[in-house]
Amino acid sequence: MNATEACIALNMLPTVGSVRLRKLLEVFKEPQQVLAAKRGELRKVEGIGNEVADQIANWESTIDLAGELKRVRDFGASVITHDLPSYPGPLREIHAPPIVLYVWGDLQERDHHAIGVIGARRTTHYGTESAKKLAYQLAYAGLTVISGLARGIDTAAHQGALAAKGRTIAVIGAGLAKLFPPENAALAEKIRAGNGAIVSEFSMEIEPDRQTFPMRNRIISGWSHGVLVVEAGLNSGALITAAQALEQGRSVYAVPGNINAPSAMGSNRLIQQGAKLVMDASAFWRICRSSFPKRSRHPRPLRARCRHYLTKSGAFMMRSTQPRPLLITSLRGASCQAQLFRRPYCSWN
Repeated sequence: MNATEACIALNMLPTVGSVRLRKLLEVFKEPQQVLAAKRGELRKVEGIGNEVADQIANWESTIDLAGELKRVRDFGASVITHDLPSYPGPLREIHAPPIVLYVWGDLQERDHHAIGVIGARRTTHYGTESAKKLAYQLAYAGLTVISGLARGIDTAAHQGALAAKGRTIAVIGAGLAKLFPPENAALAEKIRAGNGAIVSEFSMEIEPDRQTFPMRNRIISGWSHGVLVVEAGLNSGALITAAQALEQGRSVYAVPGNINAPSAMGSNRLIQQGAKLVMDASAFWRICRSSFPKRSRHPRPLRARCRHYLTKSGAFMMRSTQPRPLLITSLRGASCQAQLFRRPYCSWN
């Protein structure tokens, strides 16, 4: 048994979380040694009571590790642990980082520079188009867009990033074999096929429930430099994610919404409480600049004012006010830096 397999086994035990595992590793050094330890040795570790010690000592009769490894292989997924370079660096900084991450797709070093884009499942046309617009701009600027693959804002955020041919990560609140919601299976396949990954900390067959989604949310906020709440009501789970982001020392951003719309009361309240108001991706310029310093060596591109509008079909367009068509590459302040491009606009429809 190698260290990754041992971590998978420990992750499958319901009473062993990342905080307890950290204490166990301080004593036993390797996860394989934790599984091989006797009850008496385990009980001597701070925070490890009789129930946890018994469950670890009897792990072979509690879980089916061989079956789990086969499910991972058959699904075409991989599993990474916190000691591997592919494990997201920002996640190591949070209080309870996942013991393992199941990954369907591929993770790249650039995915360490990410923004979480979140919001309500029941959203308005304004919220959906705003999420697509901002995710498009962020992904095109080179940042990875992280969201939860849920209905509504999450779906729009992934679609916007894919339209920009950028990177997007979907962190789900279930095992990879229990993808939720099922209608987003095609979207998940698009993400996996070279544009990012579907990620979960749960073993393959875990069903989604009320506990798994808050656990999922802490990964979205912890992985990100900051979280952007596009549209959320007062009872939206996105507000929980925003609170977790603040606890983790991350920035919180929010898109202003209709003051009379219940669907925007939560996100508007965040702005009232100090979240950074966002109308376009220029709010993230400093993150882009610090994440990709090599870009400063390129010749300064043309500057152009850009405007956004909706077509009659509802497709969001970006068009330059200059006489020649331009493609947005990054935004700064009220102006956007752009390069000449043959097409007059960008659309995800």
